[in-house]
Amino acid sequence: MDQDWEDRVAALWDRFDDYAETEEDEARFRSDVDALVAELPEGSPHGPFEQACAWDSTGRSDKAVPLYQEALGLGLADVSPYKARRTKIQLASSLRNVGRAEEGVALLTPELLAPSDELDDAVRACLALCLSSLGRDREALALALGALAPHLPRYQRSMANYARLLVEPEPGQHPGA
Repeated sequence: MDQDWEDRVAALWDRFDDYAETEEDEARFRSDVDALVAELPEGSPHGPFEQACAWDSTGRSDKAVPLYQEALGLGLADVSPYKARRTKIQLASSLRNVGRAEEGVALLTPELLAPSDELDDAVRACLALCLSSLGRDREALALALGALAPHLPRYQRSMANYARLLVEPEPGQHPGA
């Protein structure tokens, strides 16, 4: 895999919206992804990652889950830690979509302690969705507010405190305050 291949994959994804939302066009998009994947060496974790993304983006989380897992199993984290983190986010979302939100929580919870990057808010958003699917709405709201707070033009401190209090009430204070 080289930069030319990465550029062609990026260009294909840039044209994703050009593919109509018919099953035939979605199949054509996946076929175009498969053609690029066929250029990769045997055992490359980039292949199942891109194929999983294609299935996921065309509404087939059930087909994406095993491909995301394969990409991680083939060592995606060793060749692209960034794509591995994206894979965990997308896999957790797909797991939630197929009724396995608890696995999504288990996958993303350690990512809260991972080195910070531009995917931090996506980790929190997806984890919040998984938690909500499990009926853990206070925790989900706390994560969402905590992710949102730094982006607000004002009230960052208050919102961060409210988020914390949703899951860690201060002594003598009502948790819902």
